[in-house]
Amino acid sequence: MQFCDIRVLFCDSRARDAVTVRDLGEIAPDSRELSSKDRVRVLASRQFGVVARHQLRHLDVANSRIAAWANGGDLHPLYPGVYAVGHTALSTEGRLAAALLYAGPGAMLSHGTAAWWLGLTGRRPPLIHVSTPRQVLSMPGVLVHGRRSLERVWHRQLPVAPLPDVLLDYASAAGDDDVRYVLAQAEYHGWLDPGGLEAHLRQGKPGSARVRRALRRHQPQLAHTRSEFERRMLKLCEAHDLPIPEFNAWIEGHLVDAVWRAERVVVETDGQDGHSSWAQIRSDRDRDLRLRAAGFIVLRYVWPQLEHQPGAVAADIEAALSPTGRSAARGSR
Repeated sequence: MQFCDIRVLFCDSRARDAVTVRDLGEIAPDSRELSSKDRVRVLASRQFGVVARHQLRHLDVANSRIAAWANGGDLHPLYPGVYAVGHTALSTEGRLAAALLYAGPGAMLSHGTAAWWLGLTGRRPPLIHVSTPRQVLSMPGVLVHGRRSLERVWHRQLPVAPLPDVLLDYASAAGDDDVRYVLAQAEYHGWLDPGGLEAHLRQGKPGSARVRRALRRHQPQLAHTRSEFERRMLKLCEAHDLPIPEFNAWIEGHLVDAVWRAERVVVETDGQDGHSSWAQIRSDRDRDLRLRAAGFIVLRYVWPQLEHQPGAVAADIEAALSPTGRSAARGSR
């Protein structure tokens, strides 16, 4: 009896037939010693707890037995022809694998789901987006993009669309700022090839215009921002022609939100409501004191200031960055 390796989980039957028990070191050499239920459990353990009906048939499990297991609670239907084995408390990987199995051979994560799975964005879409060369109906919780034949890549044991297609698909539904952030993350991971990406852009192709705009305004420091507040700070600097700082950098043993090293200016952001516990306030002020003692100007802003007074914040930062501002700060210490 043969089993499917996770790497060929979503390939055609010939690829599945090429994988033998020896490819899966956790399986006993003589699979005939395993019961049919044990064979299914072994397969499910390689697939994050899910199996497809065609895989059960490949393991010589009759349709009548599949129905009996489903009625008895050994199999739990998730989508047509896809089951959770033993229980429905699936991991994130299990939910994604189930959607891929439902979409059929050649399926891959795509669009916002692929961007999130690749770590390019922290925003997980409410629906699982998968692309497949087949024509498959979408299901509750799963949006299927059919008739797409793409060469898949693998990331964390699941197939995803190639990066240029992921970026274009993501850009077709996201805003300009989000696309810029995703491009910065792609560069941070060492995956971004601007020239190769440009070659995928076509007039009229969804996402192309937004990706092209994002490439023109590409800013690698976006990848180092950790919050919308910090991204807003970067956008403010761009809008007012201020130098782009480093974000989330270590200075004098402290992790600061933004820093201009040459000018020795630090900016700290205090959350959207500007409120912190007394202990946090004391810790922040102690850190500010140590940074100033080391020769840094420390500026603090709250969200409403960036939202409603961006010009005043920009002028404040510009003054601190100027030689006059730095001299005045040194003289006041």
